[in-house]
Amino acid sequence: MSMNKYQLAGVIEAPIISEKSTNAAEKNNQFVFKVKKTASKKQVKNAVELMFSVEVDSVHVLNVKGKVKRAGKTLGKRSDWKKAYVKLKSGHDIEFSAA
Repeated sequence: MSMNKYQLAGVIEAPIISEKSTNAAEKNNQFVFKVKKTASKKQVKNAVELMFSVEVDSVHVLNVKGKVKRAGKTLGKRSDWKKAYVKLKSGHDIEFSAA
């Protein structure tokens, strides 16, 4: 199943910048992205390689369940979303300030 460049560009929604993701980037050369719920590991790998011109070593994805929140008497639920941990091959790096 081949995807064109426009579809691959839509797979990654945003980078996740947090203390945990910063530690993963420094120690393991891993970067964390919020991706579409329907995205596969292969699609995430191809999208990162296309957008940042790097070589990907491995991809780990996980589904994040939305929290149940209360506003007064009403209960609401945040949307579920998918997170991807992308490990780059040695010698490759992503600079979010330049990208």
